[in-house]
Amino acid sequence: MGKNIVQKILEKHIVEGKWAPGKEIAIKIDQTLTQDATGTMAYLQFEAMDVPRVKTELSVSYVDHNTVQIGFENADDHKYLQSVAKKYGIIYSRAGNGICHQVHLERFGRPGKTLLGSDSHTPTGGGAGMIAIGAGGLDVAVAMADGPFYLTCPKVIKVNLHGKLKPWVAAKDIVLKMLELFTTKGNVGCVFEYGGEGVKTLSVPERATITNMGAECGVTTSIFPSDEITKAFLKAQGREKDWVEIKADPDTEYDKIVDLDLSELVPLASYPHSPGNIKTVKELEGMDVDQVCLGSCTNSSYKDLMTVAKILKGKKTHPNVSFVIAPGSKQVLENIARDGGLADLISTGARIAESACGFCIGNSQSPKTDAVSLRTSNRNFLGRSGTKSAQAYLVGPETAAAAVLTGKITDPRNLEKMGIKYPDVKMPEKFYIDDSMFIYPPEHPKDVEIYRGPNIGDPPQSDPLSETIHGEVTIKVEDLITTDHIIPAGSKMKYRSNVPKYSEFLFEIVDPAFHDRAEKIRDSGKHNIIIAGLSYGQGSSREHAALCPMYMGVKTVIAKSFERIHTANLINFGIVPLIFKNESDYEKISQGDELELPDIKDIIKQGGSLIVENKTNGEKFEVEYNLSDRQKKIILAGGTLAYMKNQST
Repeated sequence: MGKNIVQKILEKHIVEGKWAPGKEIAIKIDQTLTQDATGTMAYLQFEAMDVPRVKTELSVSYVDHNTVQIGFENADDHKYLQSVAKKYGIIYSRAGNGICHQVHLERFGRPGKTLLGSDSHTPTGGGAGMIAIGAGGLDVAVAMADGPFYLTCPKVIKVNLHGKLKPWVAAKDIVLKMLELFTTKGNVGCVFEYGGEGVKTLSVPERATITNMGAECGVTTSIFPSDEITKAFLKAQGREKDWVEIKADPDTEYDKIVDLDLSELVPLASYPHSPGNIKTVKELEGMDVDQVCLGSCTNSSYKDLMTVAKILKGKKTHPNVSFVIAPGSKQVLENIARDGGLADLISTGARIAESACGFCIGNSQSPKTDAVSLRTSNRNFLGRSGTKSAQAYLVGPETAAAAVLTGKITDPRNLEKMGIKYPDVKMPEKFYIDDSMFIYPPEHPKDVEIYRGPNIGDPPQSDPLSETIHGEVTIKVEDLITTDHIIPAGSKMKYRSNVPKYSEFLFEIVDPAFHDRAEKIRDSGKHNIIIAGLSYGQGSSREHAALCPMYMGVKTVIAKSFERIHTANLINFGIVPLIFKNESDYEKISQGDELELPDIKDIIKQGGSLIVENKTNGEKFEVEYNLSDRQKKIILAGGTLAYMKNQST
């Protein structure tokens, strides 16, 4: 039997286990990336491992999230990151060089390699034929120290693309259609592998848009073949030598096959407050728009921005619309400037923001109260824009451009009636390249001093699992709780290296009283317990959504189901992820209930049923712990750092 692309790459990297979907495997990681919001803690954890130099083929530290420097915290942390990179052999990408995923795709992405990133949208690299996976910062730190990355050997879902997109329909609409088909839950442990003749109609940046937002479906990653289109992209980047062909064998079998006719797709949008809420743009047409944000790691490539520039050339932004553009990289910005696109956008009335995550994470350009904001980014969670009452819609660049002109949600195909022809933007045969914003580490660093500002603290340590968990339900939350619900992004992220301070904002958007309540329970000697619904921990790889609860004394989260990255993060910090055996038991628990999990340490160590006793109402219910033997040892030790320390002594 033939092999698919995923199997071919993973089998070359497996260091523990074997190809067997559903079973745990460990793989060697070739490349890592971090960004400044998650990287600071990742490097603090790496320092704690006492490894003299990173052992990957390539590791890059990007500064792209906290580039708005109000107060000393972000600037101090960036100096810390730069000094760490110099000492440990990491390439440092300075603020202004661009968003990690776009820049990595341009300058470092290599077909057939494995990439682990401390950002959930690391699968962007799958657009260039990489196995690119998002993870918590601690997992990335372990990989930099030459440790393997553990994951569930995935089921592979083949997505056959047929035909060609019609004018005004974008690659963004392909992935929005995938979200409509697969939703944001129930896809843990799967990978999307794209194929079919329609693949050859998509450029690498378009493919990267699709793999980027596969993260919203909850899959481990998404990947495209490495073909002549990939080769042309790498050649335009001056990296043709990095190209290798990677394709599935013709007799490959898949766990599931989906066929998608690109010619049948229409402009789509995600409506508030989930990427999985899909409607056609036509269904939403006529709604007044207050803000249009073009960019983010999903839609900020040369092709995206030049397409919008040509649509808007010679026209003006509607007076009721604030139009913001965040180019994906310095390279994109320079190339659209050289080709006239930047001047056209500025003339239209666009506000040119930094090449950074900015508006996507609510770190700038928050819309007005009750605003309708059209965004080409990948997430529209409640409050993520920085304005809780705002309504964020996710759309493709063409739909964004139509709203810029009309001031309303408008099917971009209607622009033909305004005499605007769809621009056919070709990818450059050669990009203008300037790598001066990368700082490469010296081969033999001597006496490099790590800079530590007052905002930097050591990673908090967790305790080994206690014999019995006895505590209070500090909060009960519904389905589809994201890491943004658990710990906010935006301006609060400047406290990412100050865990006690950052913890003050836990569940701020859901229940602002959580922190004080949890602190009181923790200080009384009891444990904090979180009860959750389906798909708990969606969204960002932000490990602080586990690290901060650990600091506040959370010992277990009991949910109907979990998302992959957050499960791993909980385990990394010694919090036990438990699943209701019967989902109906969720309804029998209230916030404030006193729960006890007797003998949990021995049960996890030896196996057996785990029964939770509700001391408040007298009910008992069974929960499941889907842990590998390795994960059990980590939980018992109190987290990965404690486990590694035990292993070395």
